[in-house]
Formats: sequence, structure tokens, C-alpha cells
Amino acid sequence: MKGMLGILVVALISLLAYKYYFANAHSDGTGTPAQTINIVGVKNDLIALAQAERGYQAEHGGFASLDDLTSNGALAMQNRSRQGYTYDIENTSNGFRAIAHCPAATNPGCTDYFVDQTMEVQAAPK
Repeated sequence: MKGMLGILVVALISLLAYKYYFANAHSDGTGTPAQTINIVGVKNDLIALAQAERGYQAEHGGFASLDDLTSNGALAMQNRSRQGYTYDIENTSNGFRAIAHCPAATNPGCTDYFVDQTMEVQAAPK
């Protein structure tokens, strides 16, 4: 009888730990696995944009628009969108910001992301 009670206690603790783990796995707001994959792809695209900007800046001494990066071959991005996210680059005299705009109309609650010369992808403030 003690053995059966011990097994039930261990099973209960395991189920609670499992539930707690997966409840926190979705707390970042990414939702489904497909949405998580899309967000990772968007972040990778932003890193590619930032690397292209840094390479362009090293060669030309300034920053370029998205059109300039693709036309001169610094960026080999075929699509300028991913699952509704669209990309844009804002240039200033001392830096750049590559932004992924989310499709709020079709994906309510989604987050815009950006990367700048620090190469750190961040959620854009709303």
C-alpha cells in the first residue's frame, strides 16, 4: 500500500511539473509552434539586414536603404516579407534601424521587432 501511495505522489508531482513547464513555455506571447518559427525567421531576417548594413557601411562609409542593399548585392533577400511581417530600414547620420512590422490587422497582439548597429534584436515599443 505504501508503494502505491508513493507512486501516486511521484506521478502527481510529475504532472504538476509538466503542466507548470508548458504553461510557462507559452508565456512569451508567441503562441503556436508555427508562430514561434515565424518569429525566429523574422529575427534571423533582421540580423541579415543588420549584417548587410554593416558591410555596406564599411565599404561606402554610410548606410543604405533596403532597395540599395538588394540592388547592389549586399543583401540577397528575395522576399521583403515573412508571414505578413514587412521590413523597413530607417537610417540616421550615426546609425540604422531595421524594423519588422507585424500585420496587426491579421495577427492581433503581434509584436514589431527591430535591430540596430548593436546587432541585438529587440521588441519595438508600442
